[in-house]
Amino acid sequence: MKDNNTIFFETKEDSNQRRSREALDRSPHERFVFFLQLCEEMQFFDANKPHPNRLKDNFIIE
Repeated sequence: MKDNNTIFFETKEDSNQRRSREALDRSPHERFVFFLQLCEEMQFFDANKPHPNRLKDNFIIE
């Protein structure tokens, strides 16, 4: 798996097509490793805290 820090200037449609093409070009092993890395990166997000709007007792549409 390559480490690509390139910035792309493209439309949303072009971006989705590129990302889909990149995902399909990966081997099953590379897809699995990518998934594991994504899971590891998600640990940095603090999802256990309640949303600030809940603390304010604001009306929330879910």
